[in-house]
This record gives sequence, structure tokens and C-alpha cells, in this order.
Amino acid sequence: MDTHEDKQFLESLVKALVDNPDSVKINRTVDEMGVLLTLDVHADDMGKIIGRSGNTAKAIRTLLRVVGMKHDARVNLKINEPEGGQRMNQEMSEAMKEDNPAVAPKSLDQAIDDLKI
Repeated sequence: MDTHEDKQFLESLVKALVDNPDSVKINRTVDEMGVLLTLDVHADDMGKIIGRSGNTAKAIRTLLRVVGMKHDARVNLKINEPEGGQRMNQEMSEAMKEDNPAVAPKSLDQAIDDLKI
């Protein structure tokens, strides 16, 4: 792809989805496996790119494969986690702490006792 339509497509698509379009950076590399587009976005925009259960990211990858097929190229997308990014939101990480009895690990005996009526 001489004009890098895949990169231009991804850039216009992602910039339309995010709140910080100036933070969108795309790196394009080509090797024997095909084209790899690496996407960097602002930490606040990660949820918009990933989507619920990863559905938005999956849809973007599907569209990129279609663009690649048009030019007989295999196009893959890697989404980099931003600096200081967190895989879980703050509420979830607080709930996962061991000192929280609601989610503290239980022994098998405790779990069975909880099930008894």
C-alpha cells in the first residue's frame, strides 16, 4: 500500500471516536507477517477505543482487515496501554483489596458454609 490507506483510515476513525484527537499516534510497520498498526491514545480515551467487552476494538480490527484485503495485505492492530494507564478502574481495585470482607478470598469450607440454607 503505497498511500498507507490503512493508517489514514485508522487515524480518521479513531480521531472521530476520542475526546483528545491530538493525542492519537499511529505507528505502521511492515514485515513478513503483514502490516502492524500500533495505536497510542490518551488514557481518558482508552474506554472509547476498547468499548464494552472489547467490541469496539474488535470492530476496528475487522474493518482494518477489510481495508487490508483490498490491497492484498494482512493488517493487524495493537493498542498500547497509555503511560500511567490502569487496567481496572479505581472502584474495582478497591474492591479487590484483601481487607474488604465482601471480596476477600474464602476457603472451601467457608464457601460451602455460605451455600448452606
